[in-house]
Amino acid sequence: MASEQVNSPTEQTSRVMTGVASDLGDKNVGRGFGENDRCSSCQCHIGREEEEIKRLRLENERLKKRVAELEKIIGSCQVCNRQSVKADISSAGGASGDQNCGIETVEESADMNKRNESSQMESILKPDITSSKDKSPSQVPVGTLVDLRVPTGQPSTSDHQREASRSKAAGVESDKGKSCLSLSLSEPKRTPACHMQLGKLTCDSSHTVLIDVNVFCQEGKFRPMAGRHRWDNSSVRMPFAEESVLMKSGFLPGDEKRWHIIQKSLHRLATASLVKSSDVESAIKKYNPKYKDVWSFDALHTFCEHVHSREKPMISETLGKIAALALNLPEFCRKAIPLLRHGQSHSITLSQIQIASLLANAFYCTFPHRNATHPRAEYANYPTINFHSLFGKWSERKGEKLRAILHYFSEVTKEDTKPRGLVTFERCYLHHHEFAQWRSETKLLTKLEITSEGTIEKEGKGMLQVDFACNLVGGGVLGSGLVQEEILFLMNPELIVARLFTEKLGDTECLKVTGSQQYSNYSGYSDSFMWMGPHNDSTPRDEWQRRKRQIVAIDALHFKYPREQFNMKKVTRELNKAYCGFSGDYFHEVATGNWGCGAFGGDPKLKALIQMMAAAVTHKDVAYFTFGGYNLKQDVQDMHLFLTTHKISVGRLYKSLDDYCGALHSPQGPPDLYDFIKSTLKDTTSRH
Repeated sequence: MASEQVNSPTEQTSRVMTGVASDLGDKNVGRGFGENDRCSSCQCHIGREEEEIKRLRLENERLKKRVAELEKIIGSCQVCNRQSVKADISSAGGASGDQNCGIETVEESADMNKRNESSQMESILKPDITSSKDKSPSQVPVGTLVDLRVPTGQPSTSDHQREASRSKAAGVESDKGKSCLSLSLSEPKRTPACHMQLGKLTCDSSHTVLIDVNVFCQEGKFRPMAGRHRWDNSSVRMPFAEESVLMKSGFLPGDEKRWHIIQKSLHRLATASLVKSSDVESAIKKYNPKYKDVWSFDALHTFCEHVHSREKPMISETLGKIAALALNLPEFCRKAIPLLRHGQSHSITLSQIQIASLLANAFYCTFPHRNATHPRAEYANYPTINFHSLFGKWSERKGEKLRAILHYFSEVTKEDTKPRGLVTFERCYLHHHEFAQWRSETKLLTKLEITSEGTIEKEGKGMLQVDFACNLVGGGVLGSGLVQEEILFLMNPELIVARLFTEKLGDTECLKVTGSQQYSNYSGYSDSFMWMGPHNDSTPRDEWQRRKRQIVAIDALHFKYPREQFNMKKVTRELNKAYCGFSGDYFHEVATGNWGCGAFGGDPKLKALIQMMAAAVTHKDVAYFTFGGYNLKQDVQDMHLFLTTHKISVGRLYKSLDDYCGALHSPQGPPDLYDFIKSTLKDTTSRH
């Protein structure tokens, strides 16, 4: 594969600033209205009257824009049914917002966007970055890694390269030459959107909270909840548990407490003036002797050896701080953490510092019984959590991943950037009696906004964001995987802790994460992925001090052959999975895209219909991102228009899909899915 040419930081900064100047210039093109301008016909001066006309025109445009913004807020928040916003439109005054649904004023949102945009242009923070697969490890430039506060500039990978890689992964065509006609999804009405009003934080049989809820509710402080750890198959086996031992061999008597060895090894790193990658390897192998000759650390060594000399002290300091953070786990987590097991709905709420300490232990591979992956292993049905797989088999992908991970730990171990909030992980399970009755469902499709540009995590703020998940959540985030789910977990590393306690997802299950924080920016996708520096997350918090960000992990079926998916049993499975994921009232719009359409072989047109049907039954509007697929965007938009214009219910659409699955195997050959639906349902109205 040919290497990608990436511009130098100076060139990137110049390009960004040139674009800004160009944009500003375009707004001033044309003849202005100045005191010395003269009318071409009568040569008279344009005086106060012309100035007044100009002022009134600007004022009129401002008011029109203001009214449009407020109308959009009402459109996205109809569930709140508040009159204060309507009154605000009539007076064209300041948006008062509604505390019950979490709406902030349009001016505040616009001001936030303005600040974010200006900060994005301050500088490019990755000097001398290139992306060439022909380079040897010693030639791989690592760039600035940690201790950087200024947000990055525009991605160095070109839009054409990004869209091409995304379209290839999704199996759709990209057409940059055509203009995108869909609405912008980054308007102020999106941030923040309505969410359900929360009561007091409480713990019960279906919700485990690892902080003291009484102290939190009364004082707003995060004190670890007192409790007792359990060493059983329904709880996380903690590394400091008394039952965790290393068996001695030969003539040595007795067994040694594993935590004692971990404490000695990590204490040396936490107090050392210089921590090298070889020290990390040596420490990890001390309490994982079984894997002494199995685990490779060449990726970690290569990364640390070839960073710029000025970055090595920061990396050393961060590695030591991670060790100290890991040692604090017994103090931070005093209560047993339940496993989110198959067939059960349960929630776990932790503080962000508790999550950081758990991830620090994962980084140093301290979790017992979590290294074996053979089918009979105790945790074979769970994702891996210890980071050893990230440290071996060097690749450029691993370098970018390590950069993101180390930046996260750099932020959470500094007093001024330490996160102070909560995150909730909720496993949702649907019983058979809770399934939607798809064939008889009378609901009509909800609103759709679709675009071939933008991303779910950026333009989808204020919406339920879909993680195109593996059934083992996080997929290959600790390995070589680097597509939508892995990128999401790297930008929001707190998601990784879900791998500690989330069993493999079943056909009617999903995982919802509320409150995770974004720590990094990125560009590219798969092989073109690059860590682009720190992200200053300004997402507001809800009543439980969680970031108003909710991500749902839903796993699609994997099809070896495309025709396999045109089977109503499998279509219904995907409908139930999406229905499970989209249910809930925290947000009233879902941001999604080509779910399961990359390596999993899903058909983008079918998956779009499935998700629109599930959204309709769960009363959610849809923001759909095709990731550069302009033709797909047009096709889905036209299909949605047809279905809504003809008032086709979800039940009738389901029956039409059933008919298509039968017609697909006819001697005449497979018709186009959307053409078939239109031809069979044209000029009809819903019978429901």
